[in-house]
Amino acid sequence: MTTSAVKNNFLPPGLVSNLQEVLLNRKGGAQNDKDQQSKPKDDDPSTQPSSSDSVPDASAADADTDSTKPVVLVTNADGIESPGLTCLVSALVREGLCDVNICAPQSDKSVAGHSFTLKETIAVTPTDVHGATAYEVSGTPVDCVSLALSGALFSWSKPVLVISGINRGSSCGHHMFYSGVVAGAREALFNGVPSISISLDWRHDESQESDFKDAVSVCLPLINAAIRDIEKGAFPKGCLLHIGVPKSPLTNKGFKLTKQSLWSSKLCWQAKSSTRNLAAGRFLPNQQSLGMQLAQLGRDASAAGAARKLATQRKNIEVVESVGIAGKSDPDRRVKYFRLELLDKKQEEEDEDLDFRALEDGFVAVTPVSLVTHVETDVHTAASEWISSALEVEQ
Repeated sequence: MTTSAVKNNFLPPGLVSNLQEVLLNRKGGAQNDKDQQSKPKDDDPSTQPSSSDSVPDASAADADTDSTKPVVLVTNADGIESPGLTCLVSALVREGLCDVNICAPQSDKSVAGHSFTLKETIAVTPTDVHGATAYEVSGTPVDCVSLALSGALFSWSKPVLVISGINRGSSCGHHMFYSGVVAGAREALFNGVPSISISLDWRHDESQESDFKDAVSVCLPLINAAIRDIEKGAFPKGCLLHIGVPKSPLTNKGFKLTKQSLWSSKLCWQAKSSTRNLAAGRFLPNQQSLGMQLAQLGRDASAAGAARKLATQRKNIEVVESVGIAGKSDPDRRVKYFRLELLDKKQEEEDEDLDFRALEDGFVAVTPVSLVTHVETDVHTAASEWISSALEVEQ
């Protein structure tokens, strides 16, 4: 999916060629044979942008954009190389009804919730996904959508629709609050852009990669209808639509309008043995971060410069990891280790119109998700009575 040129942080050759053609046309007409012979070829290093440029010019990236087609932005939470996203993009590009643009996390951020990256620099790298204009981002789904809609990356002002997905695993009930794929769609709605998120009810012991392709075929009619009706002003406003695809997409019983349930998994924290090398355990997250930083340094600087920066960072980490909370040496400090596991628990809700119940029954669950959480009347009344009572006691 990713070309060698992309790995070196270069624009895909096709985009470079297209940009050159556009610039030549602006200068006035066809060039003579001599000009054609002197024009640099795509594989000529002189035509490639400098590796010190972390993000190419947005106008160059959009040189292939067809202004006659509606622009659709695709993101996800499982990572830009996940089969859910690639199957979706492949189908959208093949149909040719919209101009497909991608801004998605470079790694799995499926439980990132509605988090964004603050006080840290994220890396943005052009890549290729079935010919669509695409960027992978070292951030969260919310980072991706916010950046794409900011105008700093793409030259278009606003897409017609943002599609987030397809996620591996359902996002029903309380999982919508944890879900990165729903958060990507929610961020679009925050910015006034209609959005859809899609999740496949993946089962580790039953599902297979081809199910994502089937899930796309199930969702395409609804996506195409959304693009059509948004342009007509007929698409629902004030909410995003979350589509839950059942585990066997092609044998689904049809689309069903559902309500967000209280479904959730049990969060189980398991204590892990502390007999392991504690220093190594504390270093692990930082070493992983350094690996990602080195990958970016490889795009932005020489190998020697990257090595020097790594040595400096590693030295700093050693200093930090060797001191206690108060900044003093604390060799007796003990570290405890825990690992979170999600366990299925029995659901008591029986309403067939709830999201998880519809999925279990084989329906494609379409759940409108509002930005405003409406407190039920009895809860609002109880809160009002308590506040009045509490204030009377204080007085």
